[in-house]
Amino acid sequence: MIKKISKIPFKGTPEQEAKLKEVIKENRNDKSQLMHVMQEAQDIYGYLPFEVQAMIAEGMNVPIEKVYGVATFYAQFALSPKGEYNISVCLGTACYVKGSQQVLDKIVETLGIDPGECTDDGKFSVEACRCIGACGLAPVMTINDDVYGTITADDVPAILGKYN
Repeated sequence: MIKKISKIPFKGTPEQEAKLKEVIKENRNDKSQLMHVMQEAQDIYGYLPFEVQAMIAEGMNVPIEKVYGVATFYAQFALSPKGEYNISVCLGTACYVKGSQQVLDKIVETLGIDPGECTDDGKFSVEACRCIGACGLAPVMTINDDVYGTITADDVPAILGKYN
């Protein structure tokens, strides 16, 4: 799966940049710490936009291609910000056979974004995930810490409406 780059402009703060530079400074002489630095950067910013990847590459003295390669290889890294409301739709076997793909399709249609993306206003992001361990409630989706089970695509507008 290709990770998409965010259409939302980068809005890092001087405080975030100072934190990242400190992490880089502590690890710049050990290239084996690249992934650790990237994890810390994602904790600081919430995702790894190009600007942050460039700071890491320069500070760690590694090619930007290496940073991007790690960011796109590991599922734990996000190239787009998460929305205020992060929607996750389970596509595990039990959920899938009970219609979770149709639920995901309705969310995508309603919000106008694909999985891995965030709405332009930063309100919603959506992702597909594998089993979340609530198979008895299939199909299941979560919005932040709220769990919605035994839902259909027809339920999506009303559920999303609760967050507007």
